[in-house]
Amino acid sequence: MSPRPVLVPLLGDQLSHGLASLLDCAPDSTVILMMEVWDEATYVRHHQQKIALVFSAMRHFAQELQQAGWTVDYIPLDAAGNCGSLIGEVTRAIERHNPRLVRVVEAAEWRVQQAIGEWADKFPCPVEVLADDRFVCAIPEFARWAEGRKALRMEFFYREMRRKTGLLMDGKEPAGGQWNYDADNRKPPKAGLAFPARPRFAPDAITREVMALVAERFGEHFGTLDTFNWPVTRAEASAAAEVFFTQCLPRFGDYQDAMVDGEDALFHALLSTSLNLGLLDPLELCQRAEAEYRSGRAPLNAAEGFIRQIIGWREYVRGFYWLNMPGLAEANELAATRPLPEFWWTGETDMRCLSEAIRNTRDNAYAHHIQRLMVLGNFALIAGIAPRAVQDWFLAVYADAYEWVELPNVAAMALYADGGTLASKPYAASGNYINQMSDHCRRCTYSPAIKTGDGACPFNPLYWHFMVRNRQRLEANPRIGRIFATWDRMAEARRDEYFASAEAFLDRLEPARPGWARQP
Repeated sequence: MSPRPVLVPLLGDQLSHGLASLLDCAPDSTVILMMEVWDEATYVRHHQQKIALVFSAMRHFAQELQQAGWTVDYIPLDAAGNCGSLIGEVTRAIERHNPRLVRVVEAAEWRVQQAIGEWADKFPCPVEVLADDRFVCAIPEFARWAEGRKALRMEFFYREMRRKTGLLMDGKEPAGGQWNYDADNRKPPKAGLAFPARPRFAPDAITREVMALVAERFGEHFGTLDTFNWPVTRAEASAAAEVFFTQCLPRFGDYQDAMVDGEDALFHALLSTSLNLGLLDPLELCQRAEAEYRSGRAPLNAAEGFIRQIIGWREYVRGFYWLNMPGLAEANELAATRPLPEFWWTGETDMRCLSEAIRNTRDNAYAHHIQRLMVLGNFALIAGIAPRAVQDWFLAVYADAYEWVELPNVAAMALYADGGTLASKPYAASGNYINQMSDHCRRCTYSPAIKTGDGACPFNPLYWHFMVRNRQRLEANPRIGRIFATWDRMAEARRDEYFASAEAFLDRLEPARPGWARQP
């Protein structure tokens, strides 16, 4: 190794062998720095499985790098002298290695990137910050696309990404003659629907060591380690992807919005953790989905729905995040101020859809997108829960949650806190939607058929309570404005019943105790 190497800090979600900071570097003149730090594990009190996943994946990736001939300076959380912060550990590494250059890929989260932006003024050597090229759309490219548009809509961005990548394109036209098959992807679950078994990833010695560390240091955090089953290497993630493409994708499209009591995965991919860590390449996954369609092994609506989630929605929310930070984190267009309920942490509620979503979240650090948007997010929206509290909860409890993807989905998509820049309308729904798309209601204390009073599904009166209290902001919206005509036609006594039922329910909500999501 040369007397003064290049120091390459790798963040916990940069576990890709083709990372830009490693390209053009030689193993014999480079030191790769990987750090487990207290600040990143506790800025929100992350689910125990999330911390275990990130630390285990980092340790496995470090091992792979060492086997490939790289020098890795790995700092475990419990290492002597670990100062608990990224900047502190990079500072100590500079003192140890006296590098001629620090070379780092930009952070995915705004707060971390702001800190990296100050490194050049604080360190005694030059700092090179590289763009993260693991996405289809670069941040400046998204900004150019968004410039001058009155409203940003994912559908139009998605079409540009289809053209750019050539995915599901027949010449200049979309495969099948249309861009989006979402209308075909809303089948409710039917009786007897069977779901494929998922691969089990037995914890190896590295993962077991990490799990013991997490149990000792973070055992009071939300969640359990007992059911940990996340891929922690590219090989394991690839095995999980193979099961999805061969056994789940053919029916993924039809039932991607369905919810089934006691079924946590259905036909979903469960690959977002691996994507967001860098273990899998998004474009490779999309190309495989297209290959399954082209070969006749999967229908077009399934392949298109999967591809849209990745090069459409995932890329779109990343661009939206960077375009709107830091203001997005404080957005609260609907002036929602109610505290997060305690039952969001305990799962102790008679509402079956919510208790199931929270159970899945607690046990697996996972819930699929409809549970997140149309059960949890819908409830938070219509109950008027303060956006920051909801954002902290989602960021803490899901293994795939990083602020760049979590914040736009929660603040803008679920809570309409941005006032409609991202979504064309609030995703508010009564109990009828949940009853249509799930079998939860038949096991619930409440009935979606009862609109007010005893036994009424709380989503029913809360829906109207939300619409009416936000009427001034929402009535001009062409997608939902006509709903108010229905309210106006109701008898006054009926309207009073809705409001009384909603307010009685809201008054019974117990606020979450301090310390669940952040240290009090």
